[in-house]
Amino acid sequence: MTDLVNRLAASKDKLAEQSALKPGSSKKDQILERENRTQDQEPGHVLATPTGVKIDHTDDSLKAGERGPTLMEDFHFRYTMTQFDHERIPERVVHARGSGAHGYFELFEPQAEFTNAKVLNDTSRKTPVFVRFSTVQGSRGSADTVRDVRGFAVKFYTDEGNWDLVGNNIPVFFIQDAIKFPDLVHSLKPEPHNEIPQGQTAHDNFWDFASLMPESTHMLMWILSDRTIPRSYRMMQGFGVNTYTLLNDKMERHFVKFHWKPVLGVHSLVWDEAQKLGGQDPDYHRRDLWEAIESGNYPQFDFGIQVVAEKDEHMFDFDLLDCTKLIPEEQVPVRWIGRMTLDRNPDNFFAETEQVAFCTQHVVPGIGFSNDPMLQGRNFSYLDTQLNRFNGPNFNEVPINKPICPFFNNLRDGFNRQQINKGKVNYWPNRYANPRPATEEDHPYINFPEKTEGMKTRVRAPKFKEHYKQATMFWNSLSNVEKDHLVAAARFELGRVDDVRIQTRQIENFLNVDHEFAKRVADGLGINVPSQAVVQNHGRHSSALSQLNTVFGSPATRKVAFIVADGYDSTQLLGLRGAIKAAGTMTFIIGPRRGKIKSSKQLENPEYDEMEGTSPETSDYGIYSDFSLFTAKSTLFDAIIIPGGAQSINTLMDMGETFQWINEAYKHHKTIGAVSEGVALLRETAIPSSLISADQSVISEKGVVTSGVYSASKESDSIVGTAIEAVKSVGKTGNFVKTFIEAVGQHRHWDRDVSRIPA
Repeated sequence: MTDLVNRLAASKDKLAEQSALKPGSSKKDQILERENRTQDQEPGHVLATPTGVKIDHTDDSLKAGERGPTLMEDFHFRYTMTQFDHERIPERVVHARGSGAHGYFELFEPQAEFTNAKVLNDTSRKTPVFVRFSTVQGSRGSADTVRDVRGFAVKFYTDEGNWDLVGNNIPVFFIQDAIKFPDLVHSLKPEPHNEIPQGQTAHDNFWDFASLMPESTHMLMWILSDRTIPRSYRMMQGFGVNTYTLLNDKMERHFVKFHWKPVLGVHSLVWDEAQKLGGQDPDYHRRDLWEAIESGNYPQFDFGIQVVAEKDEHMFDFDLLDCTKLIPEEQVPVRWIGRMTLDRNPDNFFAETEQVAFCTQHVVPGIGFSNDPMLQGRNFSYLDTQLNRFNGPNFNEVPINKPICPFFNNLRDGFNRQQINKGKVNYWPNRYANPRPATEEDHPYINFPEKTEGMKTRVRAPKFKEHYKQATMFWNSLSNVEKDHLVAAARFELGRVDDVRIQTRQIENFLNVDHEFAKRVADGLGINVPSQAVVQNHGRHSSALSQLNTVFGSPATRKVAFIVADGYDSTQLLGLRGAIKAAGTMTFIIGPRRGKIKSSKQLENPEYDEMEGTSPETSDYGIYSDFSLFTAKSTLFDAIIIPGGAQSINTLMDMGETFQWINEAYKHHKTIGAVSEGVALLRETAIPSSLISADQSVISEKGVVTSGVYSASKESDSIVGTAIEAVKSVGKTGNFVKTFIEAVGQHRHWDRDVSRIPA
């Protein structure tokens, strides 16, 4: 017994030593404690029960005879089945479907003027983080690309404890007071009588609630925008949503809004594309995040704060405590003070992404709460949620949730207790004066001494009662393309509502935002509206609210599909692919089938039929496709390019899937490129011929980049005419590559008229 106690003590001392991290310590040191709880699946392990007993047979239960009953003494069977029966914990009521990643946060400059939080003052430290992105409405099994708010939650493992910044990709919320949160969630979830629809708000119950809650109007404008169908978790903003506070060493308090901005810019899918992806790859966002990190394309987000001095709290025409409002950046610019990099995928999805427990009340010294009634309610609800999911208060002992700084208290026992506390006392005060309350030198958490008084009441402050000005500002700030998308989304959502009374009531709310907007939506529903504006548009706008102002022209991590068939021009393919990859894109080969695709050189030289290049990307004699035209679609990629090769193009022209790929990519406003004989293929698609090069010059029109010669005359045995002049060297494709990369960097080309392009 003494030996066991000594071994446990030694193990505890080791963990404590590993946990006592110093600022500036390496990331490897910071996760040592976590690694002590992982189990590598290396060769040589022997199967054993959870109690450590080795098992020599695991394919049959223990029975009395070959055909006899299973025996209850079979502890291996009972352990196996019991563990399986209890594998699941309650999924989150909201944000059930998520994806996570590890990373670190680096501070650019100290913020001592506003806060004494070390994580916002120590520029020498890389603070470990775990991030969970999520949808809101759907279950764990719903699709990634539904129209929905996205959760953006970050757990900072700081020297002073864990700080959870639990936000969304939209800066405002539906409701002002948390007491309405159950009603909101009940309304947006599948309707209770038939559990339909899953993962979307296009149904009567949600719009019934929303149309009766004018405070939701601003948020509705955001969820109908492209923000709710992001291209990638790596390409969406994050916001703390609520107003928090910062406290400095002088005991001065400031109000603060937190922001995350993706380095890659803010980009979205188009609605037709999002719907198709829901069936073609329900894990689209999850897969995108995972593959980006595995390939070394680490997602990065700049961290910013909007700070308002306490004396300026009432300078706005809205209330800082109202989470249905944002602070326009023209009034309070965002200070970009740090950067987060996500560089490691979870080792185990359940243990980390599913078990991570975020609570808004998890803050560190120097960061506090405002009286935002939604935030106050979240502080209660998030903790209560974790108590339910983990069957008690010990969820903070799960490795993914446990702080990496040393900590001591007198909290004890409960379900799933992991910590082994030694000693005779578990209370304060005690005869050992240990653990003692922190002193000023320990930098404890200080609650700001805010003076509070008032009558008990269930009313809202006067400024909470205005619901439309910022919704109008959001509409005014959008580009024409974004407005078109928002109108189409509103028509879709309300068009799925069966009760005309709900539709009419919501149109009446929209009339308070902008008459043109409301009328356009109403026209799609067959509802009449007044010919004159009910409320005059105030004309204010904020440039930060349009996604098109975040396009930075970078092609980095964009997925480019090369469509080829047997007989492709290997010189063109290898040259183009190498140059385009060098710009930071991710390239993929798409063929009529999976497996090896033969080049024209290989077809012309049968003796090279079995020859393999030193690399699949540098071989003149064949290349292996990543997907076939059947197993993937253009929706999975950001751009497509078609190299030359007469036989390759002839084969592709005989395949309907080729035209589906190209037409769909054009309809979704993506970059499309072609050289040499590939140009002839484009001329057979729905792309207007006026956008396609007629000679060897490089033409870039509305995201269609081409270079080659096309002849209308065709030989009887060849779809591609002999008059086509192929581009035969990388040097001759230099201008094409530069132009193509620039087009990819624009993400989408909204100047196309795709109204007549088939879906």
